[in-house]
Amino acid sequence: MQRTFLITGASKGIGRAISERLASAGHRVVGIARRVEDSGFPGELIAADLRDCDSTVQTLEGLKARYTFDGLVNNVGLVKPQGIAEVDLTSFEDVMKLNLYPALLATQALLPDMSARRWGRIVNISSLTVLGVRQRTSYAAAKAALISFTRGWALELAQSGITVNAIAPGPVDTDLFRSANPEGSPGEAAYVAAVPMGRLGQPHEIAAAATFLLDEHSSFITGQTLYVDGGASIGRSLI
Repeated sequence: MQRTFLITGASKGIGRAISERLASAGHRVVGIARRVEDSGFPGELIAADLRDCDSTVQTLEGLKARYTFDGLVNNVGLVKPQGIAEVDLTSFEDVMKLNLYPALLATQALLPDMSARRWGRIVNISSLTVLGVRQRTSYAAAKAALISFTRGWALELAQSGITVNAIAPGPVDTDLFRSANPEGSPGEAAYVAAVPMGRLGQPHEIAAAATFLLDEHSSFITGQTLYVDGGASIGRSLI
């Protein structure tokens, strides 16, 4: 059965991989990204600044008028590495706002229709950093809040036909990761050393987990956080 899914932060990295996997399975994909520069996106890609709450609400209302959504992947995020002594409230607010506000607004926008049909899937993209990583005070706090969203929403919606789950990826080989950790760099080596499998994750591996949780048959799984991290969450600490 074809479903229609909304993915935020869909143009690159994990969001793009999820979009491609869903489309290859025959589903309709609508993505939101800050810039629309790629004509090869496997669906409709909408440009919107999700840092602007008013613009976000307007974009979501416009999409609801055109599509009946069956599911949502809250993927958009922002990281600003800072040591604890350097964390400033402006940066902290920026990170919290982009990681959390669009997730809440998008869920609120899509919830009425999913509730009316008594079927829906929500997947929140969290992070392994919730278990503790240096220089990630703001980002880890925001991603931990997404896990809290997941558990609370799952309880509220448990009898509605809507499931809510989270994925917590370890280090993944994306353009964003490479911008700070080029191939062969000490940063890359430190991340790989923290993963028992001895390698970075790939976007398609995170997408596989997301599409599993979005699937028709994953109806008895809710409120869970799936760590997709090469084993990094089971003993070793990140840098």
